[in-house]
Amino acid sequence: MPTQEEIAAVFPEMMARFQPEKAEGTNVTIQFDLSGDNGGLYWVTIADGTAEYGEGSKEADMTVKASADDFYALVNGDLNPMQAVMFGKVKVSDVGLGMKMMSIFNLG
Repeated sequence: MPTQEEIAAVFPEMMARFQPEKAEGTNVTIQFDLSGDNGGLYWVTIADGTAEYGEGSKEADMTVKASADDFYALVNGDLNPMQAVMFGKVKVSDVGLGMKMMSIFNLG
């Protein structure tokens, strides 16, 4: 089980994986609602070819809901994104945008 620190460290790593050329024309905010002992609220905003993140709640274009454990497994490649969504381990309010985010952050 990942610690709170490991969960929080996912977001700076996402920024390191950010591919601005794939984000051209994308201006969105994504809210991550992670449940469980090590969960929390996080957000990522993509605008004008840049990405930033933070903790807390922010008005979002898409929401991702998952247990902190499942989210951590997903971003580390231990959980298949399509299976995670199909089996309800990860709930995404906009699947099309979710797929685009996987590409923009080179995940999965």
